Amino acid sequence: MPKQAQGAQLNKNPSLPEGDPKAGEELALLVAEAGLDKKAGRIEIIDVRGKVDYTDYVVVMSGRSDRQVAAIARGIEEDLKLKYGTRCSGVEGLPQGNWVLLDFGDVVVHIFHQDTRGFYDIEGLWLDAKRVEFEGQQADEGFVFP
Repeated sequence: MPKQAQGAQLNKNPSLPEGDPKAGEELALLVAEAGLDKKAGRIEIIDVRGKVDYTDYVVVMSGRSDRQVAAIARGIEEDLKLKYGTRCSGVEGLPQGNWVLLDFGDVVVHIFHQDTRGFYDIEGLWLDAKRVEFEGQQADEGFVFP
């Protein structure tokens, strides 16, 4: 049996087959669901296929404090690993919790502190990109952005 390269991840989730164009969208929806479980706010799923070469979907969400941002990031990473066998290939921004990036390959997740999100305006980079709607999608619900 060939040895797996260090850092490479096997797709252990039969519901997310590699090469399936819907797999990235399904993963983005799972990320959004895991974010909702940790009370993330203003979740947006942005379809960037054909616009960038490093990912297919960008998921952006916010937390109200640095602790909540870190908890959302850890919750997403743990949920996807335990429930679906999907591993994160890179994490940046922990333990500070001001802006955390999770790289799942086809999906890149940005989790911002609510005060930081407006400054970077990640969504503004892809104003013309399609947004993916999902169950449980919420309005701003008291989040304040500059």
